[in-house]
Amino acid sequence: MKSMTAFALSKHAFDWGSLTWELRAVNQRFLEVHLRLPDSIKPLEMTIREQLKKNISRGKVEATLRLSVTQSETEFSVNEPLLKDLTQAIQTVQMALPEATQVNPVDLLKWPGLLQNLNAENNDAFNDDILRTLQACLDEFNQTRSREGTSLQKIIIEKTQAMRELVNRAQGLLPEIQAHFAEQLKQRIMELADSLDEARYHQEVAIQAQKMDVAEELDRLNTHLDEVERLVKTTGVMGRRLDFLMQELNREANTLGSKSIDSRTAQISVELKVLIEQIREQIQNIE
Repeated sequence: MKSMTAFALSKHAFDWGSLTWELRAVNQRFLEVHLRLPDSIKPLEMTIREQLKKNISRGKVEATLRLSVTQSETEFSVNEPLLKDLTQAIQTVQMALPEATQVNPVDLLKWPGLLQNLNAENNDAFNDDILRTLQACLDEFNQTRSREGTSLQKIIIEKTQAMRELVNRAQGLLPEIQAHFAEQLKQRIMELADSLDEARYHQEVAIQAQKMDVAEELDRLNTHLDEVERLVKTTGVMGRRLDFLMQELNREANTLGSKSIDSRTAQISVELKVLIEQIREQIQNIE
């Protein structure tokens, strides 16, 4: 079980300089990745995205890379394919707008990715350092998510156990409530009639007992609670499944309340819905 909210910071030093990876994540129904990379690292963007997707399934994730290259001698080259595309685009604009000013080559060199550093950023070993340290940061990131997930697991189990106690209490009250209702119905009939029609009385008791019977709802509540506890004790993506179970638990709790003819079971319905909402808030942060 993992939390979607986490933070990790990873710093590394090399012969060519140093780098820092920073990962942040918050709740999100699906995976949404935002990258903040130096322009010279843009060619690695797709590889970095794929690496993040392999390690994270849900959440809004922000990955930031900061570089500090310390080599004393730096050689640069121009990205010729990119320069060719830019030149064609500029010529198209100038043909459409003859009054447009000429482009300053110095301004053109400021275009992201046009000027490349030969000493580091285009080096295979340099790229390997980038990806390897990203994985190290991801490992730390996932360890943090797992620790937070363990805390969430404990909270959810405590809530489900509290709900199970309420369900058991309601089940224990049913015979007493049904007997009390039958006696009240009998007294009501005696007040309205000179004599008691036993056959009609038992028929009415059976009809009303069926309408107020919540045994099935209580059984389904226990079944859903079993599934919640099973899920939170397993590994893998479970947030959406748990959210569905909260909807089912809430439906049964509402039915319990609508069928209640006793203030005690009505109160149990309210307390169940409070606990369900508390669990729902927690599972919003589960992957």
